[in-house]
Amino acid sequence: MRKRLMTTIAAGVLGGALVLTGCSTGGDQGQASPSATSSSQHQEHGSGSSSSGGGMEHPMAGGPAPAGIEKAASPKYPVGTHVTLTAGHMTGMDGAKATIVGAFDTYTYAVNFTPTTGGEPVKDHKWVVQEEIKDAGDQRLADGTEVTLEAEHMTGMKGAKATIASSTDQTVYMVDYEADGMTMTNHKWVVESEIKPAS
Repeated sequence: MRKRLMTTIAAGVLGGALVLTGCSTGGDQGQASPSATSSSQHQEHGSGSSSSGGGMEHPMAGGPAPAGIEKAASPKYPVGTHVTLTAGHMTGMDGAKATIVGAFDTYTYAVNFTPTTGGEPVKDHKWVVQEEIKDAGDQRLADGTEVTLEAEHMTGMKGAKATIASSTDQTVYMVDYEADGMTMTNHKWVVESEIKPAS
């Protein structure tokens, strides 16, 4: 009887530890170490309702460019160019070495949205392109426009209601880069002002 009781207590403690471990990845994810991050995910910087809010996860492989997006005719950084990123969208991104894998002409938006999976609203998510917004048409959307996202950059994004925070018509790029010992492929998106020549 005593042995069964000890086994039950041990199982309960272990179960509690597992629950706590699971919850820790949903808290302040911007502070998560690489070992606490799924091997197929990478943390976004500055998500949530405040600048220090919990991060959201991006897949390591970003997938193809959306259908209908127009390739840039003469981008400043052609496909295959080695560059340095200056964007701080995600942990380890600013200063990372990258390779351009796609360059496109479209309208690109920073958006505010609440994930379909719940949780805190995401403020100023950079970036979503015109072709990742439902029924966006081909005209630039004004700041404040309410839209539905079709992008799948992270869990809870596809189908989410969003508001346009700002936009740009700069050339937008897909990049492969390494950060925190992990390789991100086809990362969407980085605009031209967030890139500098490789040093």
